[in-house]
Amino acid sequence: MSDATLHNATQDPDSFAVQIADQVESFLVSVTELAKGDEPDSAVPFLLLEVSQLLLAGGRLGAHEDFVPDERYEPDTGPEPDVDELRARFAEMLDPVDVYSEVFDPYEPRSAPVACRISDDIADILTDLRHGMAHYSAGRVSEALWWWQFSYLSNWGPTASACLRALQSLVVHVRLDKPLDELDGLDTDTDAALDDGSLEEEAGKVMVQEIAEPLGLRSVRT
Repeated sequence: MSDATLHNATQDPDSFAVQIADQVESFLVSVTELAKGDEPDSAVPFLLLEVSQLLLAGGRLGAHEDFVPDERYEPDTGPEPDVDELRARFAEMLDPVDVYSEVFDPYEPRSAPVACRISDDIADILTDLRHGMAHYSAGRVSEALWWWQFSYLSNWGPTASACLRALQSLVVHVRLDKPLDELDGLDTDTDAALDDGSLEEEAGKVMVQEIAEPLGLRSVRT
């Protein structure tokens, strides 16, 4: 973000809030529609686009000076919408590539990779964004901006970044016809270390072909 953009955001916080809210609302609506399963063959490229665009809003929030809410204590936004059904729909839609490995903190020495799920990531991101949107819709703009900024730094930002890397990696594997490692060894229900073993190249290529078409991906190689 340029110095001019930062300056404009500081001088015109209402305009900045509208822009962030529009990007958040677009993500919420688009991903909720995708979860209905009407176009499962476009799930991965669509999520890649939506998460990428959302992280632009996150980057702007992260680069902005700290927002301070008007009230000392956060007002009650009411019950949080249930995201379990959405989580389950994405888990089914993205099977068998829902699980991926991630290192939470690249600056933590010898940090071991852990297993994560794209479906969990999307559900967690939606929960954070909806919470801020409840404040925004109620007219508590400073509270919404504070929450979106805080939760970007503490939760949905790292989560979306990890999810984007997984989606991008999946697209790379399929579009460039690169063999995929065996995914069955990843398990989000245990703390076991990830296996270093992988399928043979030909077996990996078969897997690439099997997952490509249902997820709306095509190899760029002939």
